[in-house]
Amino acid sequence: MKVVAFKRELQGSGASRRLRNSGQTPGIIYGGTEAPVAIALDHNALFHALKKEAFHSSILDLEIDGKAEKVLLRDFQMHAYKQLVLHADFQRVDANKKIHVKVALHFVNAEISPAVKLHGATISHVANELDIECLPADLPEFITVDLTNVDVGHSVHVADLTLPKGVTAVTHGNNLTIATASVPAGHVAAEAAAAEEAKK
Repeated sequence: MKVVAFKRELQGSGASRRLRNSGQTPGIIYGGTEAPVAIALDHNALFHALKKEAFHSSILDLEIDGKAEKVLLRDFQMHAYKQLVLHADFQRVDANKKIHVKVALHFVNAEISPAVKLHGATISHVANELDIECLPADLPEFITVDLTNVDVGHSVHVADLTLPKGVTAVTHGNNLTIATASVPAGHVAAEAAAAEEAKK
């Protein structure tokens, strides 16, 4: 994905305010061997890009004054109640160095799992993103969590996930829970009552 930015000479809150009033968002690029660079981005283009999941977990081609750099979006600040991006931080990436990022989880096949199909269970998503480490070229847009075989009382953990080639989960030794399947309390009571009725 490509992002166009411009070098920003003036800094400080007054300069940032003037920049925002002119439809631009201040930002910074840091990391690597070069010094941090203050930049300005088109606000509307950035605002719409931030709505795309891939923008948060892709290596971006950031072009400044005709020169492109590979970067990752590291942080951004939104206005408390206005639809306004106040600031964006980008980190340079080195193709040969591993990066540590959070990637979204996409849950699939819940409707065909035994938990849902046979028992009317609810599958709760305990986590919606996962910390991973990989080389920039191996960075996935998202990680798929296949719920096909999940039954009632079972959980899906990080160790159960099939991670793309070159990608490792950063869990600090914990096999974190990603999803759980449980039958709603009312449903259990109704099943028990039906079973009692059948005995009579």
